[in-house]
Amino acid sequence: MYTPPRPNPLWAVAGLIRTAFGGEGNLLSLLPAAAYRMRIGTLGWSRRMILIVNAPDLLRGILTDPADIYPKNDLMVGALAPLVGDSMFVSSGDTWRQQRRMIDPAFSHMRLNRAFESMSAAVNDYEKHLDRLALDAEPFSLDLAMSHLTADIICRTVFSTSLKSETARDVFDDFSFFERSVAHVELKRLIFDPAWSDIPHHQAVLTACERIRSHLGELVDEHIKSGAATFNDIATALIAARDLETGATFSRKELIDQLGVFFLAGHETTASALTWAFYILSQQPQAAQRIRDEVENVCGDSEVAFEHVKRLTFTRNVFRETMRLYPPITFIPRVAAEATKIGTFDVKKGAMIMIAPWTIHRHSSLWKNPHAFDPDRFSAAREHELVPGAYIPFGWGPRVCIGAAFATTESALILARLIRRYDFSVDNPDTVRPVARLTTRPAEQIVCRATRRGATS
Repeated sequence: MYTPPRPNPLWAVAGLIRTAFGGEGNLLSLLPAAAYRMRIGTLGWSRRMILIVNAPDLLRGILTDPADIYPKNDLMVGALAPLVGDSMFVSSGDTWRQQRRMIDPAFSHMRLNRAFESMSAAVNDYEKHLDRLALDAEPFSLDLAMSHLTADIICRTVFSTSLKSETARDVFDDFSFFERSVAHVELKRLIFDPAWSDIPHHQAVLTACERIRSHLGELVDEHIKSGAATFNDIATALIAARDLETGATFSRKELIDQLGVFFLAGHETTASALTWAFYILSQQPQAAQRIRDEVENVCGDSEVAFEHVKRLTFTRNVFRETMRLYPPITFIPRVAAEATKIGTFDVKKGAMIMIAPWTIHRHSSLWKNPHAFDPDRFSAAREHELVPGAYIPFGWGPRVCIGAAFATTESALILARLIRRYDFSVDNPDTVRPVARLTTRPAEQIVCRATRRGATS
């Protein structure tokens, strides 16, 4: 079986040293070999306890958290605040519950079958761009391509407008810089600082966040100025949202906070997964051919329609397997707000609780051939092999990702459309390696070329 790139784990203390002083802010280098075998255990040495939890029966209680013992981790909240404020991605307790009450109806306003039209329109435009690149086999960044395409889809569904290419590049570059900078700061503070320490930010990081928020603010202002009758999208529904208990609405800043989560989480995480999917398929032509055969059997000569997507079983399983191997959110960090007990471990107040989809998805007792690319492990014939709670790319419990169905439908459509139309090749594939900062990305952008299938030279 094909085994795509993964880091070489070291013993725990060596991993901490490599991570703290490696210079690239890669959280994956923190993980020792034991992390892929343990149910629960401490992660090396640091000033505060770092507890990694892999056992599904234990992580379930942490992620449901009915008593608010495990709020979002203080390091993550402090690091992300300049970008997403006090949005539902980082808030906890009553604040999070109020935000979710207001946001759920706004998101449910967007039905998948309606959003599918926007997805298809964005892919149509992107195929025209990719056709031009394919004419001369012009190289392009696979990472940037997927970020641009998914950002365009989110813009069309959330804001009813396509995304200008220069704005997409600005957001991609600023978010990439933000990820690298924040991850490096977090790591050193994780190892050396006590819990709930202040998180300083360099001015360059704050400026990058301001640019991203400025782009979002322009779209919010256009919606507020135009009025509710002009648009019929998520942004309009969120502007009109009311807390049924208090009557409160979102302020402009709060709208940017919440829509920033929709925009960034809704496109950066999907872009990360699709980048890895197209890389893997470039190395596994037989899997790409299976997608083409499936699309032909389901769709014939017609366009990929909404009713086709749920029947593209193998295509969806390629996405699911990619999300298993490269979960976009590599870690789901929590902090113990009080002294507690998890399994047999006594947990001190302030301890960091690390739930890592990366290690859970590659755990030797939860998966057969855990590092191998095997989409058929999600087939109906092998469903009995899946361990409940061992697959959590979208989280678990009340905070499960609100956009899971959206991302799955969008990704299946993109894979079906682009693999049907193009062959992809990657320059220097042996140099590709993953790093984890805020999302799981290639360490360097993947240079890719597309060739139009059936085209003559």
